[in-house]
Amino acid sequence: MAVRPPAAETLRFADRAVYLDAADAVVLADLHVGRGDASRVAAPIDAGESIRQRVRTLLDRFEPATIVFAGDLLHSFDRLPRTAADAIEGLWADCADADVDALAVVGNHDSRLADCWPGSVADAVTLDDGTVVCHGHAPPEERGHRYVIGHAHPAITIEGVKRPCYLFGKDAYRGGELLVLPAFTTLAGGVDISDRRAGDLPSPLVSTLAPLQPVVWDDEDDDTLWFPPLQQLQRLL
Repeated sequence: MAVRPPAAETLRFADRAVYLDAADAVVLADLHVGRGDASRVAAPIDAGESIRQRVRTLLDRFEPATIVFAGDLLHSFDRLPRTAADAIEGLWADCADADVDALAVVGNHDSRLADCWPGSVADAVTLDDGTVVCHGHAPPEERGHRYVIGHAHPAITIEGVKRPCYLFGKDAYRGGELLVLPAFTTLAGGVDISDRRAGDLPSPLVSTLAPLQPVVWDDEDDDTLWFPPLQQLQRLL
């Protein structure tokens, strides 16, 4: 097991999200609300209420000033099911009830997000500590010392078990840190990065996988597991 790099000391992980100490902000991505409607699943595991409960748990855990939904809040490109709109509006209300500033970043699935998100939406946001949050499907205009993205849905197979994972790299994008978040929805299988090249991840912000460290949050032990950079880890796997 690898040691957490000093550059990541201000990052705290839980349930596919990250809390940034210096910004007092929680960031999560790829909720894909409405995926059950799109796939005609009768009782989707990650229905809107389940996602709302998990977000409320994160707010209780970290008590942040800000939460950023980093794109693909919605799943469907061309339609907005009433259940999905209700869930998105409910997320906003839950954040307001907790006195948390909720920010929405547009993802490639979010063409209808402005129709249901009560606040404004942006292509990217810059947090108080200089972290730039965008979805990751296109390079942001903003520049910062750290970039947090979603979109790629990274996962890793360890000892035969596939787990959602984060990817962290120092000096990995525009000379700054890069943190790739796993998909927040549990319905996404994830892209297994165990034996892949950067070109297999659909983000122009990921130019190479070799120096990126996989990070797995162990929900059973409530612990964060840091692995060696992929250039070393792939040989072991």
